[in-house]
Amino acid sequence: METLENRTLGRSGIRAGALGFGCWAIGGEWTDPAGAPLGWGRTDDEESVAAVRRALELGVTFFDTADVYGAGHSERLLGRALRGRRAEAVIATKWGNVFDERQKVMTGGDDSVGYARAALLASLRRLGTDYVDLWQLHLGDADPERAALLREACEGFVREGLIRAYGWSTDDPARAAVFARGPHCAAVQHGLNVLVDAPEMVELCEREELASISRGPLAMGLLTGKYGPLSRSAAGDIRATPPPWLDWFDAGGVPSPQWLARVEAVREILMSQGRTLAQGALAWLWARSPRTVPIPGFRTVAQAEENAGAVAYGPLSAEQLAEIGKLLGR
Repeated sequence: METLENRTLGRSGIRAGALGFGCWAIGGEWTDPAGAPLGWGRTDDEESVAAVRRALELGVTFFDTADVYGAGHSERLLGRALRGRRAEAVIATKWGNVFDERQKVMTGGDDSVGYARAALLASLRRLGTDYVDLWQLHLGDADPERAALLREACEGFVREGLIRAYGWSTDDPARAAVFARGPHCAAVQHGLNVLVDAPEMVELCEREELASISRGPLAMGLLTGKYGPLSRSAAGDIRATPPPWLDWFDAGGVPSPQWLARVEAVREILMSQGRTLAQGALAWLWARSPRTVPIPGFRTVAQAEENAGAVAYGPLSAEQLAEIGKLLGR
């Protein structure tokens, strides 16, 4: 069985595990200005901290968060969990969204260079660290010309020692290419999972020698096996009142039948060799490209253990990858 080795994040020289953990869910509840949920519902902070520490024990070293997750709460929790163990972890966070930390509300976005510095310093305080390993622009549709100015600002932050590398969280290869021109650009964070491929972005990452940070690797839970046709998401969960971009779920938090059907089509292959469905979905990503670093979300120690357990199985085979492509009509 093929094993997984640590990844080098793009051209940065930063070494991290092939599996990262996404910290959106542990941020807890927060909303947009209209009161619509942007988090994954209520969480237990003690369980979240224990899950991060358990992940470290299991060899997971890459943790991806954002300043806006939980309106600052995710960063604070991650910093608490890593206290005394900062050197063991690679911390990635994001900026660009504006929020009210006290009210737990996202209020807008700001792509100015001045705000970038303020946001970075605020993230460092919440994380309890003096540097961020990978700092990512969180405005996926930001103007490319303004983004070029932010890229140069990021180069300045590298020289100051505030960040080690930077990237852009975007699904647009043309925008990602703007940041890729920077010497210390190391990654693109973009949507990628077994159900929805992103060939142009994967090709860009391979061509530009960037890490492909795979956002939504478990399709917001559809690839965990816990959702069926009668499932409902709880109040306070973004899946219960999905915004337009979240098409995995229909109104009321009901899983979309078309996506559930695609999950069923590939279930047997993903669960081969004793994997759980989630572990198989992660295995597909590792087979898709040697530059992928999937960042599944988690809220409990049990989820951390299941996701980390995928590493032992390694990637799917080339034959399994091809068969899944046929089954999904790609």
